[in-house]
Amino acid sequence: MPVVAPAMPLQGESARPGVSLHDELLVALRDYIVEGHLADGARVPERQLCERFGISRTPLREALKVLAAEGLIDLLPNRGARIRELGSEELRELFDVMGGLEALAGRLACERISDAEVAEIERVHHDMYRFYLRREMHGYFQCNQAIHRMIVEAAANAALSATYASFAGRIRRVRYSANLAKERDRWGEAMREHEMILDALRRRAGNELSDILFLHLRNKRKAAQAEASA
Repeated sequence: MPVVAPAMPLQGESARPGVSLHDELLVALRDYIVEGHLADGARVPERQLCERFGISRTPLREALKVLAAEGLIDLLPNRGARIRELGSEELRELFDVMGGLEALAGRLACERISDAEVAEIERVHHDMYRFYLRREMHGYFQCNQAIHRMIVEAAANAALSATYASFAGRIRRVRYSANLAKERDRWGEAMREHEMILDALRRRAGNELSDILFLHLRNKRKAAQAEASA
């Protein structure tokens, strides 16, 4: 079974220098939702979350506003918030768009990426593989998402980066859960696809990387849909 890191109460001061309590709460709350601790369509239990993270409702609600802007939750007028639930058609459309964006990012990245950037992606890839071998989904997914972001950043296109960021949050939860699909070893498939991604990136094979990334997102969407209908 995959190992999921538990949510921990936040301290009075951030444990990480230069990171505000707001940002630390945002990361912890985002991970808590992405990792499926609350069901699709469920109301966000504000009191329970305040107790879990050791905070008051004011910082929690500020964090929820950010997550609503990212597309993870829906804010309900005078009724709190609920976990965003994606319909099958919306899911298909979002993954098609993300596949196109990542395909373009891969092609541009191969034209512009530096050796140092490739080396950093390779380092994170090896960290991700170690998490995969230990079946630690939390660490694996953090590395996985970092690699996708670094490829987009290496494309050096501000409009592409902004568009990508506006869509990424809306399917982050689904991308996580797709790795847990019971009907197929999607996690293993994803790891093998990432080996192909890294190989194409090393060779600066733009068209090949573009095709791999598009297929990677298409396979992720199919696994997510299969898991949702199981």
